[in-house]
Amino acid sequence: MKKQDFIKGRGAQKQVQNRFLQHSHVVEDEYLNYAHIEGEPAQSNRTQYIEIFPKSILNKVTSTDIGMAYSMNPYQGCEHGCIYCYARNSHEYYGYDAGLDFEKKILFKQNSAELLEKKITSRNWKAENIMFSGNTDCYQPIERKLEITRSMLQVLLKYKHPVSIITKNSLVLRDLDILKKMAALNLVHVAISITSLSEDTRRLLEPRTSSIKQRLKTLETLSKNGIPVNVMMAPIIPGLNNHEVFNMVETVSTLGAKSVAYTMVRLNGTIGEVFTDWVQKTLPDRASKIINQIKEVHGGSLNDSRFGVRMKGEGKIAEQVALQFRLAKKKYLAEVCMPPLNYDLFDKSLGDAQMKLF
Repeated sequence: MKKQDFIKGRGAQKQVQNRFLQHSHVVEDEYLNYAHIEGEPAQSNRTQYIEIFPKSILNKVTSTDIGMAYSMNPYQGCEHGCIYCYARNSHEYYGYDAGLDFEKKILFKQNSAELLEKKITSRNWKAENIMFSGNTDCYQPIERKLEITRSMLQVLLKYKHPVSIITKNSLVLRDLDILKKMAALNLVHVAISITSLSEDTRRLLEPRTSSIKQRLKTLETLSKNGIPVNVMMAPIIPGLNNHEVFNMVETVSTLGAKSVAYTMVRLNGTIGEVFTDWVQKTLPDRASKIINQIKEVHGGSLNDSRFGVRMKGEGKIAEQVALQFRLAKKKYLAEVCMPPLNYDLFDKSLGDAQMKLF
């Protein structure tokens, strides 16, 4: 691939056909990153932010593989550009593609906090496990400006409702003031996703995420402030980062992680095409090995939708990874665990009580 054809700062290197659309519109050279006018970046490589107006913000989770009752996502699409992201397929429901559109057309829900407050103060609502970023990262770059996630955290603290957060972005430290208050009441868990300890690998896999150094510092800072942190080594990509398990668990244990978990990469739907194109362009000497080993852990396919199997895989490689995690956790994390969230403090009348103060 010619150097000028590589789209710097993006994970996906192409548009792909939206499976729900019969036709697609492609402009020749639309996504090339070289300057069309000397000294100016290509206009088409800039991120677009589009406001949408949902009627609800909580999504009921029915998967038996995921330990949460609801997820909430103030953003659709993610500028982080993680090439393996399972959420890419969801962008097709909005009429976009799972490749470059997913990273460049970010839909935001400015009314998220209002919708959240309306839901958790409704007559029949009982406190349940809600997770930020069940689909896309709630601390992706535009959150610095819009502060939608922060406003939602303020609602949750107001009613003392517990929440879990998963993110790759050190921006979570901006909300340390709220998180400390919630942690003091056992109302929050934070999961930091760290796919690799190699910054070179991170740049390839997750081009617009926080650096590994920043994420490790984020873990340490959260832990020192009494906020329980789980580290997600997600996903494990055979042939790329599966050799890092012991180093990962040892490193994060010294920085205060309470637990470590992992998932195995799976490339459902159009993501398989996006990932295959990317790996052939970025790691041509290792592409076949990586693709074949991913297939090996999913019964010969890049896809895997089987409940109970899809998250961890099967076969010798999957067994080796599982064994490494068991041994590493036994050696480095045997004396710690994540404290349970407190659901007993939730009180939907607290909003009325606070209003009376005015």
